[in-house]
Amino acid sequence: MKRKPDLLWILVILFGLGVVTTGYAQSLWTNKTEAPIELAQQTPQLFKR
Repeated sequence: MKRKPDLLWILVILFGLGVVTTGYAQSLWTNKTEAPIELAQQTPQLFKR
């Protein structure tokens, strides 16, 4: 019975890390509004080669 709380804490920590990393990635993505435009401009050049 001692392992169940440990597993619960591991899941809580993993979920918290997922929330933090998702928020960080979204903040970076919203700050760089030029990134999707640059990626859209780079993809046709890759196919032309």
